[in-house]
Amino acid sequence: MKIALPLIISAILLSGCTLTDGNAVKESDLLHHNFILIGVDGNRMADTTKEKKPLHIEFEENMHVSGAMCNRFMGQATLKDGVLTAKQLASTRMACIDEQINRLDQVIAATLNSGARVTLDQGVLTLSAAQHTLTYKLSDWVR
Repeated sequence: MKIALPLIISAILLSGCTLTDGNAVKESDLLHHNFILIGVDGNRMADTTKEKKPLHIEFEENMHVSGAMCNRFMGQATLKDGVLTAKQLASTRMACIDEQINRLDQVIAATLNSGARVTLDQGVLTLSAAQHTLTYKLSDWVR
């Protein structure tokens, strides 16, 4: 037991050190990719991949971000130390019949405005901020 306890403590401490800046998502990991929304705050979303207007986010040259929830949004983003921020998103101003989708406009704006911790694991992109977590799956336009 005297030997096991220090080994367990060492393993726990070392596992906490694996998420360093060297493992942070980089701009090159996101550029020229499109991601379809699959979850919000732990709740699964219906697959909109085949829809005329899928719920998505995409990353273009110079970290220009755009996408669609109820409305289309676009703006300039920055990615620093694994945190994605877009302070001034522009957006269309339509109303959607589906209240859940209508609310997503405020969710994406608040999430990107406050800065979202970004993870990308096997094609699953997660944007986590203080109030909301958005989960997307990779779904590039051209395959």
